[in-house]
Amino acid sequence: MSAPPTSTLLIIDDEPQIRRLLRVTLEGGGYRVRETDTATLGLQEIAHQTPDGVILDLGLPDLDGTEVIRRLRDWSRVPVLVLSVREGEDDKIAALDAGADDYLTKPFNGRELLARVRAILRRTQLTNEPAIARIGDIEIDRAARTIRRANAEIHLTAKEYALFALLVQHRGKVVTHRQILREVWGPNAEENTHYLRVVMTHLRQKLEATPNSPQHLKTESGIGYRLVE
Repeated sequence: MSAPPTSTLLIIDDEPQIRRLLRVTLEGGGYRVRETDTATLGLQEIAHQTPDGVILDLGLPDLDGTEVIRRLRDWSRVPVLVLSVREGEDDKIAALDAGADDYLTKPFNGRELLARVRAILRRTQLTNEPAIARIGDIEIDRAARTIRRANAEIHLTAKEYALFALLVQHRGKVVTHRQILREVWGPNAEENTHYLRVVMTHLRQKLEATPNSPQHLKTESGIGYRLVE
């Protein structure tokens, strides 16, 4: 069974021999193939070329593959099949929890690889958001994880970035205190609203022209926050 001719898969793997084998197997199955050898280039490729699916190695030279999946899931639902030599249950669970759609260990059988690719493409509806989003004069590049305001790059802490990216993902909707704390700080922090107030204050100071009367980062009293464009 061949893939439609428009289906494009991106291979992110630092081993040239594996990339060569994958290309032969996938092109034999009817797919178009692109490839990169680092996480950084892979994320850029996904952002700008929007492949239909990704085959990802976990042992990349610049960033662990599990972290690549986490960053990718900030802004994309592109299907990801992990292909790794790591056979441990913990590695598989971590990758799947981060947002991978399937996990296959090396060495692999070509027919099984093609079957798994077909499966993730069938069951995953692509709802990719653009990697770059603009809210007023604020620009967030979720592939590069950078923020600019009026064309000047703004440094955010990890928590400030995670909070802003979450609000961008749900822009126009109220995101509750509990949801924010769970997703940014973890499930044991749902009652620690003072953490959130402090980070929101700093975020407004960096991104709003008038932090005391914010135009974009709105408070929904007693409920949460809403990002308004």
